[in-house]
Amino acid sequence: MVDLRRRPRFLLVAFPVQGHINPGLHFAKRIISIGAHVTFVTALSAHRRMSTGGSTTVPGLSFAPFSDGYEDGFKPGVDREHYLSEISRCGSKHLSDLILSGAGDGQPFTGLVSTIFMPWALEVAHELQLPSALLWVQPAAVFDLFFYFFHGYGDLIKNNSNNPSCSIELPGLPLKFTGPELPSFLHASNTDILGLKIFENQFELLDKEKNPKVLVNTFDGLETEALRSIRKFNLIGIGPLNIPSDTSFGGDPFQISEDYKEWLDSKPKRSVIYVSFGSICVLSNPQMEEIGRALLDFGSPFLWVMRRKQKVQENGKEKEEEEVSCREELEKLGKIVPWCSQLDVLSNTSLGCFVTHCGWNSTLESLVCGVPMVAFPQRVEQGTNAMLVEDVWKTGLRVKANKEGIVERHEIKRCLELVMEDEEIGEKITRNAKKWKDLGREAAMEGGSSDKNLKAFLKMIQEKV
Repeated sequence: MVDLRRRPRFLLVAFPVQGHINPGLHFAKRIISIGAHVTFVTALSAHRRMSTGGSTTVPGLSFAPFSDGYEDGFKPGVDREHYLSEISRCGSKHLSDLILSGAGDGQPFTGLVSTIFMPWALEVAHELQLPSALLWVQPAAVFDLFFYFFHGYGDLIKNNSNNPSCSIELPGLPLKFTGPELPSFLHASNTDILGLKIFENQFELLDKEKNPKVLVNTFDGLETEALRSIRKFNLIGIGPLNIPSDTSFGGDPFQISEDYKEWLDSKPKRSVIYVSFGSICVLSNPQMEEIGRALLDFGSPFLWVMRRKQKVQENGKEKEEEEVSCREELEKLGKIVPWCSQLDVLSNTSLGCFVTHCGWNSTLESLVCGVPMVAFPQRVEQGTNAMLVEDVWKTGLRVKANKEGIVERHEIKRCLELVMEDEEIGEKITRNAKKWKDLGREAAMEGGSSDKNLKAFLKMIQEKV
């Protein structure tokens, strides 16, 4: 148990995107509830968005944002390499000043936790001899894949990544991966060299540590083998960080108020299809058309999170994105919103299915809410997550794209029919979804595996100081 007479003070550094901010905030709440104080550090652009959602007035939580020169955040057309360089440069100085100032004022920090894509944060902690840990906001299986890629298996993975019929087997993992099931960074065709380099730097820093700690937003029962596959690193399951009863941060920090809750409450149990592709993913207009037509053909009520139209570049000219041609018909059957509080939606009894890009936050939230999925992966680690959903946890089905990479309406409708209406497949998926819901909530409860793991981690860090 944490010694409350010496209240630990943690720095939590989060990459300024929603997929890192959300688990970071809920991690902060967890360790605050155990007796810690948390200073949350992220770019000013993200902090401004957070402050509009009721997330900045929690006892035991303070904020120390820094300016990286991009006060509107990362936008299309921005030089990504310069953007990441400025986050690193400005964030490193800000973090050093915070740590040194705390020590000088007689209020030293106990430890630092950083989300992925911020290797410089762990480097600062290492230089100033502050105990640190990485908060991995993807599944443990994805951590393992990156580890093996950078530790002797890179050629094996790359050489087979473009062959969908070839499966890749790695030590300690009971799973075999085909090319589409690998994180896109690890494909031979990957063009995001900068992103891959950042992951490589992250693992190089972990390699320098004597006993590196990696806190993973997963739980022991969900990824037993993956959490123990890499003996060199101590992977600690501390999730699910975000569960439906966790409302002390005012819901989604980027929430836009809508009247969807009353609409959901008016629908029959397990009748509504929820469609959302996260805050970053941009679908092509042809793909949006196929989804729209599939929803109309299937005929069930739906809640579709469709971001507001953006300006896009075409032949060097700026133009507004095209509207879905069947929008008027869609709005007669379902509801289209620019954003919503996802946990509120997934927790509603009217939900029957989640059509998701399989970002890890969405996947894990669907698991702990017991909602079956139609997995519609796009990039990054989403193909891996979709494979886990269908083949390992068996809580959903993956869609299959055509040769042009478009998932056609009949394929989307086929998956919806199997998940929501098929007596054998649908019922089996629903039973499995309930099983993982119960196990996930049990892990996060006091005395559960994740609760014990987190308390043991805090005690160990405190004893180092």
